[in-house]
Amino acid sequence: MDAESQASLDTVMAFMGAMGGGDMETLTDLMADDMVWHNEGDKAMPWIGPWQGKQAILDFLGVFSSNLQTTLWENEDVIASGDTVAIFGKMDGTTTQSGAQIGEFTFALRAKVRDGKLVLWNWFEDSYAVSKAYHGG
Repeated sequence: MDAESQASLDTVMAFMGAMGGGDMETLTDLMADDMVWHNEGDKAMPWIGPWQGKQAILDFLGVFSSNLQTTLWENEDVIASGDTVAIFGKMDGTTTQSGAQIGEFTFALRAKVRDGKLVLWNWFEDSYAVSKAYHGG
């Protein structure tokens, strides 16, 4: 793997680790001021974006963590090329809105890094399963 790809991968993995460990200082340090976090899905769920800028993303993360408790997160495949990192895996969680378990589903992430900072976090998940659990279905 070339140096740029490795550096991008290291940044994304450090961000994921900080997020999983609740290390908001490291998380914030790894975000570019103009970072975009983009989730597709049911707009009735309060964490569907896009969100742009550090403060908006930090606010979103608070809303997300108060609405979804992750019970499984496994990265299965990781690909890095230049400034872009793709991660594929599986996860599960419980929504606090309904208390329903989502059920194991796959996710994909496309992240972009510029000068050692995340500029894009583009998240893809089974939004139907997540929405169904959120609404108690």
